[in-house]
Amino acid sequence: MLRKHPKKTTINTTKLRLIMITKTDLTDVTFLFSQRMESIDRMENLLELVDFLTKHFDTHLHVLETATHNNKLLERLLPKEVKYKFEEDFDPIFHRTHYTNKMVRAATTPIVSLWDSDVLVAKEQIIAAVNLIRERTAHFSSPYKGKALDTSKIVRELYFQTKDIDVLRENEKKMKELYPPNPIGGGFFADRKAYLDSGIENEFFYGWGKEDGERVNRWDTLGYTFKRVEGYMYHLSHDRGVNSRFHSKKQGEIKQAELERLGMMSKEELENEINSW
Repeated sequence: MLRKHPKKTTINTTKLRLIMITKTDLTDVTFLFSQRMESIDRMENLLELVDFLTKHFDTHLHVLETATHNNKLLERLLPKEVKYKFEEDFDPIFHRTHYTNKMVRAATTPIVSLWDSDVLVAKEQIIAAVNLIRERTAHFSSPYKGKALDTSKIVRELYFQTKDIDVLRENEKKMKELYPPNPIGGGFFADRKAYLDSGIENEFFYGWGKEDGERVNRWDTLGYTFKRVEGYMYHLSHDRGVNSRFHSKKQGEIKQAELERLGMMSKEELENEINSW
């Protein structure tokens, strides 16, 4: 007796491929990365973040690197769709606020995102944060509201092997909480016009630290709306050089004094201050 072969199921491979490569449209957003590459760790982190963003989103990524000379390593490793620029800079301290302002002024999309090279959030959180700006319910938005967690180098390597953000979610209890109880750094989205009108970054903040709190306080005083999306942010661990910490005790004190000085200003006083920048 002849047996009937099971009925073959025809798979539309073209349709399946299209489903797999579908990206969320963020063409109205430019992600900005101003970089001083202190270590291989930090370069690896940036490349992993770029890989994550280009995998999930149709968007614009701009990278500005500064150093005493251009070894062209980062430029060769970045995907071709990333806009890369190098600027020669002999200052050992990376003046990030200065370079961020240059990048925001040069951007052409209505939404910009200032993003650290070492942080990840779920793609759904990014979409929700962008929609807050698109829908004009906020001038500025943060893609996380919960904890900022340092992955540890072990969990970082697990993520690199899998490229699955669920690996980070599953290992949260192994991570160290950063800047509790209400971290605000790492990355945010901005209506570009509002960002420009509010003074962009305060270039008095030279080197690492304190600029995140200053800008959020400034937005509040000036009457701009800043909203946050529920969820965690993951910081990919890396070695910390002089540009990943206060480069001197005195600089930390100066920045804290500036933070407090601006925080006591009225809206009118702050507007006059910004006009002098």
